[in-house]
Amino acid sequence: MILRRTLLIASTAIAAAAAMASPAAARARAAVQPPTTPKTPQFTGEALHLAPAREQLAALRERKITSRALLEQYLQHIAETDDLNAVVTLDADAARAAADEADRHLAETGKPLGPLHGLPLTVKDALETRGLRTTSGSPDLADHVPAEDADAVARLRAAGALIVGKTNVPTMCQDIQTSNPLFGTTKNPHDDTKTAGGSSGGPAAAVAAGLSSLEVGSDLAGSLRLPAAYCGVYALRPSFGIVPTRGHIPRPPGWLTSSDMITVGPIARTPEDLDVLLDVLAAPAPADAAAWKIDLPAPRHKRLADYRVGLWQDDPYCHVDEESRELLAQVAELVRSAGATVDDSARPVDLADSDKLFQRLMYATASATATDEGFAADIEAADNTEADAPGALFLQSRTMRHRDWLLANEEREKLRGRWAEYFADHDVLITPAAPTAAVDDQSDTPVPGRSITVDGEKRPYFDQTAWLNLAGHVKLPAAVIPAGRTADGLPLALQIIGPYLADRTVLDVAKHLARLLPEPVRPPAFTA
Repeated sequence: MILRRTLLIASTAIAAAAAMASPAAARARAAVQPPTTPKTPQFTGEALHLAPAREQLAALRERKITSRALLEQYLQHIAETDDLNAVVTLDADAARAAADEADRHLAETGKPLGPLHGLPLTVKDALETRGLRTTSGSPDLADHVPAEDADAVARLRAAGALIVGKTNVPTMCQDIQTSNPLFGTTKNPHDDTKTAGGSSGGPAAAVAAGLSSLEVGSDLAGSLRLPAAYCGVYALRPSFGIVPTRGHIPRPPGWLTSSDMITVGPIARTPEDLDVLLDVLAAPAPADAAAWKIDLPAPRHKRLADYRVGLWQDDPYCHVDEESRELLAQVAELVRSAGATVDDSARPVDLADSDKLFQRLMYATASATATDEGFAADIEAADNTEADAPGALFLQSRTMRHRDWLLANEEREKLRGRWAEYFADHDVLITPAAPTAAVDDQSDTPVPGRSITVDGEKRPYFDQTAWLNLAGHVKLPAAVIPAGRTADGLPLALQIIGPYLADRTVLDVAKHLARLLPEPVRPPAFTA
């Protein structure tokens, strides 16, 4: 029996929304500037590693703490939370040497190495990391130690970050929960019977538990945002193309190309910290850097009251549970109370049609890593499968002719045009992040036998990502933010989608909402 969950929106937020339901009250609220500082408590001394990244960076620059001392805090905390199984490869000696070098450099020159000077970080085990085992959870790569950093990891090092270790992923990132034969299962830090999500489950769990203030994850079918939603942290899938993706596995080690749908993006415990890491990651690929740079537009507005907010609370194609619907209704009221315009009727696309196109393009791009023998078998199976048979969409999309892909890509560009038309009248769109809070971990169940339950109804396993798939194939920035919790303590989340290259707008709305919403719930491991 599944217990009914009750949404726990902070009573002060509800009271404020109720008190300001009238147009006059909304106008009065619009004139009030939101707090300029986040609600996150201050951490100092031996607990500085639990502070937001920007506070840690300020302390490092001002020499209130050394990089080595901060690193030791992290290493101790990682050791104390070993049962979480989020950090699966640790390189303490190299990290200590890099921390000592950062401290020497600052002492001798008075200048930081870069915007992430001396900050210890973990990195998703799908991103190749020079001199550090990178497996993508695959036994075939158990001993793979890259000689070169992925482009995103190189950006971290150039900014002065210390790479402490690697965080867990499903085998070759091909699942939406995190378990593999090499390292086992990463636990959800809020409830070890629930999944941490995938494929960036290790990164999200590490940030939620305080093992790293920032993480770099990757996202094709919600692989960055679903774990963030389930673990109660913030994540941004950047606009496609603004963060280089070479060195992400899969593709196989050494490949120069990557998927036309995957993005690399930040995970953090505050929306302000997403900004910190986005500033580092957003850059042309090295081959293009001589000719152009990325200069993302500023947020469309300064006040939440000035935003035109679209709201998509539910859809017959992928119904969300009662608590998630109530969450979206509460958020809509909070946004209206702040004076913003809320439109809950207009839809940029049809969710079912969009999701089918997403799946076709996703299966097609994933075929690049198939073996010759495996792909030949897929072609034969596709030729012998009826169009309406189970598995037909997968097989026929995976083996489509190039002309068929070109037609699908044209359909994608038309869909992008519809989104652009929508964003001419709306600044952002708020949707559910997933149908429910974190679902049961099903690592021991073969994929065909897995399912989820939504308000007592058994549903397909991959319904978990249908809302996240809205942004994936049309190159849009999308953030997931924690927005309350269930009665049993699991985080609830929502998604904010913005126009192409309006990443700053998406993050700005996330910051405004963070000031109105309850403080994100922290798991017990956070202060272990």
